[in-house]
Amino acid sequence: MDDEPLSEWAERRDAKIGELRAVPITPEHGPRGAHLNPDAPRAIERWNGHLWEFHAVASNRAEAQRLLFPGGQEPPVTGPAPKLLGPGTGRHRKPQKPRPGPA
Repeated sequence: MDDEPLSEWAERRDAKIGELRAVPITPEHGPRGAHLNPDAPRAIERWNGHLWEFHAVASNRAEAQRLLFPGGQEPPVTGPAPKLLGPGTGRHRKPQKPRPGPA
């Protein structure tokens, strides 16, 4: 087995201590995505190395972003940049049907 040493794992875990996240306060089975319900209140939670604990409350998504990224920082972008479609009529594209004109 090629497990990482426990000391390396502990360093990675400890590096995240103090990290904040915003969780929408919604009904039990409501939508939980950050982009959904931007006016819903958010619970700000802090990672203590073992679990997320309550830290603060924000009245909406914009206020939560100000608490998570103070000083005008931008949120980190995760994942690859989206590829834009170039010109052409490749096999994967559906041909455009002509729209019926006014009768």
